[in-house]
Amino acid sequence: MTFLRAALCAALFMTALGRPLAAQDVTLSSPDGTVEITGDLLGFDGEFYRVHTQFGELTVDGSGVSCEGPGCPSLSDFVAELTFAGASAMAEVLLPALIEGFALRNGYKTERETLSGGNFSYVLLRDGAPAARFTFDISTTDEGFASLLADQADIVMALREIRVQEQAMARGAGLGDLTGPGRSRVLALDALVPVVAPANPVREISLPQLAAVLSGEIANWKHLGGPDAPVALHLPVAGSGLAQTIEDRLMTPYGARLSSAARRHDRSSALVRAVATDPFAIGVGSFAETGTARVLTLAGPCGFALKAGRRAVKTEDYPLNAPMFLYLPARRLPKVARDFLSYARGPAAQLVIRRAGFIDQAAERIPLSVQGSRLSNAILAAEGGSGLGELQRLLRAFDGLQRLSLSFRFEPGSSRPDAQSRGNIDQLAQALETGAFDAGELVFAGFSDGEGPAERNREIALERAGAVRDAVLEAAETADLSRVDIRVEGFGEALPMACDDSAWGRQVNRRVEVWVR
Repeated sequence: MTFLRAALCAALFMTALGRPLAAQDVTLSSPDGTVEITGDLLGFDGEFYRVHTQFGELTVDGSGVSCEGPGCPSLSDFVAELTFAGASAMAEVLLPALIEGFALRNGYKTERETLSGGNFSYVLLRDGAPAARFTFDISTTDEGFASLLADQADIVMALREIRVQEQAMARGAGLGDLTGPGRSRVLALDALVPVVAPANPVREISLPQLAAVLSGEIANWKHLGGPDAPVALHLPVAGSGLAQTIEDRLMTPYGARLSSAARRHDRSSALVRAVATDPFAIGVGSFAETGTARVLTLAGPCGFALKAGRRAVKTEDYPLNAPMFLYLPARRLPKVARDFLSYARGPAAQLVIRRAGFIDQAAERIPLSVQGSRLSNAILAAEGGSGLGELQRLLRAFDGLQRLSLSFRFEPGSSRPDAQSRGNIDQLAQALETGAFDAGELVFAGFSDGEGPAERNREIALERAGAVRDAVLEAAETADLSRVDIRVEGFGEALPMACDDSAWGRQVNRRVEVWVR
């Protein structure tokens, strides 16, 4: 009853009085009848009621009240409902595979129900009775965010980060900060890859060239070292998360716009099939769905070559990463939904993600001996004796260590880690809490771009490494840090990942890596 009165007082304090009363369908009463809340039932998760009242939206613990009215749910045969809305690429394979894995692990049986418009539901059964229903409203990332804002979905499936305008609209709708802690998470990893037919003679392309092709500025293969033939351009459907990631990650940094002459596809798999059968076609699709098409290597004018691969995407060494996001409401979700989201971050789910053809987030250890391409690029980029000396210092510092496949980068013009890095901070903190590095060594190594004096770049890199270390240690609340040797290093521009001739390349080079023994 104390909770009920506190919630009511908070609503009275924060909401202007005099608002017209909506149609009422439930009344929640305290055991002694001294407090009553009447309003429209917005949701019930099996434990808490969510009610819209004349004083605003209230969340009330169901164990402390009785419910009367036509909208009251049945407590004996309650079925948890959860609606996912957004990107089809996540709904088609990835999330169904995770739901099946979750059900198997927790003693549920599943039934798939076909709905109109290509949508579907997964019903979780226990002892033959429905316990939960996960419904998928398949559309695009744009429409997924719109459904969340309209309170027509519980979770958004997004192939890109939320945009500034969408953040503002979410705040205006009372959803708070969707980029805040616990409001978003990376479910799996993917990447944008340029693909051509196996018969196409072109093997590599630079990012400026790719942007020029996608804008229509380069329209003939002879400008890329290929035959004298027109380029047939294929792109994801406009408004999809993949198309918007291409715009945000590739076109905007080069001041270019996607060509209106491109053939659009609503599925990445369809795009790849079309490209694979046309020797003069090129497209940008999902790394998880390359099919029989051949992926072009990304080359740079400074001699760097970046190939898409599972490990390169996981470490963010490949530049066109496209993480798959889930965005969550501020409200409490049903317990089975919370259990599913917890499962989706665990080790069992990472195996399911990998088997489904996507890139998991399980941390891997990468020996120094298998990083020849990175080191050769660094040697090519080293300037003078001081550059080679810094590289030698790096090799001595990493002797006997292995690199973790968790990298940390920052939002443009900000010291805040980007979305994938925020997830990596939580993951590394959990590993510390479970003792994964006990009796070992953990090195946070910072790197910078090549602009400015080398000594200052080393200082900046060291500051970044310290900031990431502090964020991880703050998140690892229960870790026994006395059992781990933790230190930070700053190597400045000693190990570049991309050319420094563009803002994008400099952004890629500003990072923090973690090395372990």
